Amino acid sequence: MFTGIVEEQGQVTAIAPSGDGVRLTVRAPKAVTDATHGASIAVSGVCLTVVDQGDDWFTADVMKQTLDMSTLALLETGGAVNIERAMAADGRLGGHIVQGHIDGTGEVLEVRPGDQWRVLRISLSRALAPLVVDKGSIAVDGVSLTVSVTSDEWFEVSLIPETLAATTLGERTPSDRVNLETDILARHVQRLLAFAPSHPTEEGGSR
Repeated sequence: MFTGIVEEQGQVTAIAPSGDGVRLTVRAPKAVTDATHGASIAVSGVCLTVVDQGDDWFTADVMKQTLDMSTLALLETGGAVNIERAMAADGRLGGHIVQGHIDGTGEVLEVRPGDQWRVLRISLSRALAPLVVDKGSIAVDGVSLTVSVTSDEWFEVSLIPETLAATTLGERTPSDRVNLETDILARHVQRLLAFAPSHPTEEGGSR
């Protein structure tokens, strides 16, 4: 479990084929200070499991399904990624509940600069659109953000200077793809409604 508060920007140092997936090595000095074998670390929003580590790096396996659904398939050696360790049970929930199980990707459609912030408009698939609401939470490349405006095909988020400096979102430009994870509460509600009774009984109840 994560909060969407990025702790550092890591650097990809190696990408090696591993079956139908890859083995990814990332330099992330802060993340490995208390990491152990089997620990969970979010890499640009994707929860990965530590299989090896050193003084300032860790290695994780990325399976084919994850590569197909995320931007991790687009990573190159030397590239920057957002890093967050799993939330401690006694920690503060500074962002929102993030699982590291992304729903898919979106395309940056527009970047609008402001005096002290930057607005990103990001494409939204028809399947995800019902799960994204104005003033709701969404994780973009693992960063907890508040949706400022949404439509059936896109949504917008406003990035403050700290977010621009501390995460990879400050480098995003139109046509870039980003990982998206919608609010887990919205996903549960959608699933419950899919199974909700739709026809009232003669007694006025539901069946």
